[in-house]
Amino acid sequence: MSQERVLKYLLSRTVAQLDAAGAKDEALATFVPSRGIGPIRTPDALRPAGRAWRLGVLLLDRHGNLFSVGEVTRAVEPGRAATNRSAEGERRRAIRRIAARGRFAPGEVINFDYRLIEPGRDAVVSIDDDGRPVLHWDVGGREATQPLDEYLADRAELLILGPDASARD
Repeated sequence: MSQERVLKYLLSRTVAQLDAAGAKDEALATFVPSRGIGPIRTPDALRPAGRAWRLGVLLLDRHGNLFSVGEVTRAVEPGRAATNRSAEGERRRAIRRIAARGRFAPGEVINFDYRLIEPGRDAVVSIDDDGRPVLHWDVGGREATQPLDEYLADRAELLILGPDASARD
């Protein structure tokens, strides 16, 4: 079986498992910056772009597309700001406000600035010498690798069983 077919099978099997279990997925969105001329401008926006399951450092949609996690926010009104906040804190607060005013359910988790992974052409997923897909990611400044089938099986199980699954063993 070709490497591409092995990967497609692995991803479609994971999609079927998550879908059959009713695993919780999350919104995907595209950030659309403000446009216009002078004082007539459109506001920044997050445009819905589908749904995907979060599997650790990866997102997997129902079509079997694999993405690297980018930024994540929640569709909630941020409320009053504390004084002396950092520029990054203010940026995250503004993004939450944009999400809350967008076309998302209140409290919805929204992934944006994610990136499509092209296995074999991308450093995140490669094919090892045995023809197996392998995931590469950064853990505290050092690279970690794991066979993609093991990683997806582990993350899918965690998503299906919930965060307290390891406490039940």
